[in-house]
Amino acid sequence: MKPLPRTARAYIVCAALGAGACALPALLPPSPTPWATVGLLAALYALGELPARCRLPGRSAAGSAPRGTGSFSPVLLAAALLLPPAAAALTALPGGLLARVDEPPARWRRTWRTAATALAVWAAARTAAALGAPAAALPRALLPALGAALAFCLVLAALDGSIRATADGLPPRAAWRGLLARALAPHLVHGLAGLMMAVLWRSPHGPAAALLVLLPMYLSYWVFAQYHHERAAHQATIRALVQAVDIKDSYTRGHSERVGHASVLIARELGMDGDRLDTVRFAGILHDVGKLGVPTRVLRKDGPLTPEERRTIELHPEYGHEMVRGIGFLGEARAAVLHHHERIDGTGYPYGLRGEEIPECARVVAVADAFDAMTSTRSYSRARPAAAALAELERCAGSHFDPRMVAALARALDRRGRRTAVTADEAGTPVPAPRAPGPLAPQPKEPA
Repeated sequence: MKPLPRTARAYIVCAALGAGACALPALLPPSPTPWATVGLLAALYALGELPARCRLPGRSAAGSAPRGTGSFSPVLLAAALLLPPAAAALTALPGGLLARVDEPPARWRRTWRTAATALAVWAAARTAAALGAPAAALPRALLPALGAALAFCLVLAALDGSIRATADGLPPRAAWRGLLARALAPHLVHGLAGLMMAVLWRSPHGPAAALLVLLPMYLSYWVFAQYHHERAAHQATIRALVQAVDIKDSYTRGHSERVGHASVLIARELGMDGDRLDTVRFAGILHDVGKLGVPTRVLRKDGPLTPEERRTIELHPEYGHEMVRGIGFLGEARAAVLHHHERIDGTGYPYGLRGEEIPECARVVAVADAFDAMTSTRSYSRARPAAAALAELERCAGSHFDPRMVAALARALDRRGRRTAVTADEAGTPVPAPRAPGPLAPQPKEPA
């Protein structure tokens, strides 16, 4: 377990002291704190957050995550509209202190989450009060509600970015990048839900009617959480398969990830986005998974392959397709695993498809695969410069590769700069003597 840096611990202590100072006025005798409302909202938030929390991507070492996705954030924003700032800050404390923490150091993570949320609620309540809440009624109450949601979002984004910078050692620009953009829309929606809760709370129907607002929010959050759990399971499945390939064929360690990245670069140049980009990335990462079915001695052999060994290794696309055929979320990526060694002129394998018969995703991966193979040092060949590898791809465009994919890769590399990758484990693998560049095919061994 990586220890939490001293600066991060000091920052968390300062945040906790700040949160305590914000909530303290509500506890002092002269304060007219509406304890019934505070207690009900605090209990509702605590009970709601306890089962509703799910682990989302992007947590920092201190346990922060992109906020704004919790189904019970409207409770806190309703508190900001219904209560004085100090009392509103109190509503966040029980939920933060009682919430489950899955990763160490649990005490610091729990303290940070509680303090950051309390500070954000206090800022939201101060903003709402400055803009006219709680006296405002609809539609004038829209401005205080949106202001409170914006303040809540800004404070959490600032605090989360700061703890990422201090705890994870990220540069400030990288620590804050994307936090506000990802959280702004959910917080504004939750601000409107909090406004509905506050309006119903003050209505003749009372708090019971206000609770009805949370039902659709909770259902939407549950769907959102299920999506993230499913996506995390997909990622874990793919990581396990790729790690197995890397362990078996150590000379190409990292090759799969780089082919996935290059495939995405090509796909973006072709105008693909959204789920299609994910499919292309999965295809690039998993294109060589069939090598798990190829004998290790063949994969690690130095020098040319015998005809029998070449026939054996040329079975890896079919092996890979069999392995991933039952993984439904891969979609078109499964066809790319099977056909990424087909060639435009029909001389590829395993089925000799030509031209448009080859799935588009497979044509993308074929170019990305060949480029990384040529720009990587292997047991049987030294890496070529990226410019030379691209020239070879362009020479073979129209025969081996789809010219559109080659042109897209060239544009992407020109835009981002060309880098030569090395995949051989240079600490324990001798770098081979240089070979004559020669044509792309035939190679002394299956390139990727």
